[in-house]
Amino acid sequence: MRQLYSRSSTSSLSRCQRHTTPPPAPPSCQPFTHAESLNETVKALVSPERRAKPARAPKLREASFKDHAQIASLESRHGLAPKDYDEWSHLWLGNPLYRELQAGWTVGWVLENEDDQIVASIGNIPLLYEFEGKRIIATSGRAWVADPAYRSFSPALLERVINQPGIDLYLNNTMTAEAAPCFRMFGCPRVPMGLWDESAFWITNYRGFLESFLVLKNCPLSKTLSYPLSAAVFLKDLFSKKALRDGEVEVPACSGFDERFDQFWAELKARNPHLLLAVRTREQLEWHYKYALLDHRLWILTVVRGSRLLAYATFERRDRPESGLKRMTLVDFQSLDQSTTFLLPLLFRALRKCQEERIHVLESMGRWLAQGELMEVFAPYRRKLRAWSYFYRTNNPQLAESLKVPGTWAPSLYDGNASLCTGFMNRRLSSRS
Repeated sequence: MRQLYSRSSTSSLSRCQRHTTPPPAPPSCQPFTHAESLNETVKALVSPERRAKPARAPKLREASFKDHAQIASLESRHGLAPKDYDEWSHLWLGNPLYRELQAGWTVGWVLENEDDQIVASIGNIPLLYEFEGKRIIATSGRAWVADPAYRSFSPALLERVINQPGIDLYLNNTMTAEAAPCFRMFGCPRVPMGLWDESAFWITNYRGFLESFLVLKNCPLSKTLSYPLSAAVFLKDLFSKKALRDGEVEVPACSGFDERFDQFWAELKARNPHLLLAVRTREQLEWHYKYALLDHRLWILTVVRGSRLLAYATFERRDRPESGLKRMTLVDFQSLDQSTTFLLPLLFRALRKCQEERIHVLESMGRWLAQGELMEVFAPYRRKLRAWSYFYRTNNPQLAESLKVPGTWAPSLYDGNASLCTGFMNRRLSSRS
């Protein structure tokens, strides 16, 4: 049952000078889009299309907003769900940090063939962090993708992102097994906090979960068999892990972000200067979650005392339409004291909400999974991911030393591009749920 579903995620990134010709990468390092399965990867490696060399090396240049149509077409050719222009451009034009840096920031890079057609691309998204009272300019990316004949050139795109001047930190928390060899070439260490090759989950609709499992395994009579199997799994869970409790804490839901989140962020960073934290002002949160809110894919659950916000968690709907699985994922949890005391009632409320809305699974990735930690104690199921998903890189020696310390990190799926670039959860797929 641990193999029920594998994580969909987006590979990242790039930087470059205008109109340069990138050298081919070593044969052992071939990047692939996140949508490719292992079988597709093998086919791509041995296909005549991949073996054929282009007439000339592609031209590497900076991307612009005018490239959207070609980039969207490229992503669509390789199984990604491209965003429309408004949602795609919002990654930059709606981004408070991009608006500040606009003149000096490149939205990404592309490779063009001899016909001036885009054959590879990568996005470059600026992200604002704080650490020890200082602003940290970070970058992450989206949709590192290339046509098969040009994949040996595409690591040049990645190099531009990782080594671009003017940034303090590069983050990638959507790493895939196929892309990992290339990132190892650039010396990107693993984030030392959490287990980012595992997830924990609760079943919140047993029949629906078992049916999606059987569909994924191509089992005939999946609906019929799901009834007796769901009863057996339900009984097993009654006697397994500890049950979550609400702790007699009120957990109201919010339809959006208000001024309390500005007050919360000011207090959070003042109390925790030793932590590397993504900025979570109201403005940043509204930018980050805009389309998840518009698509009704986001839950914002809070713990309050009077008018004061003490903790909150965000959960995003990430279904798998091909198997019928309905899934809710914990994106971010923040508490003023950085303890998990309030995470328990927030998870309890999310579990009840999943049951009410007939969602099959509530999942949490990466954090609190070690022996004795919250997810290990309370979540009845675990699954192993195909690769460690969270890596970073900095060229600042002082910051590099600080980031080696696990206690410097408070990582979540709010970081990087993990909840910005969930292109597979577009409006069309959401509407099927």
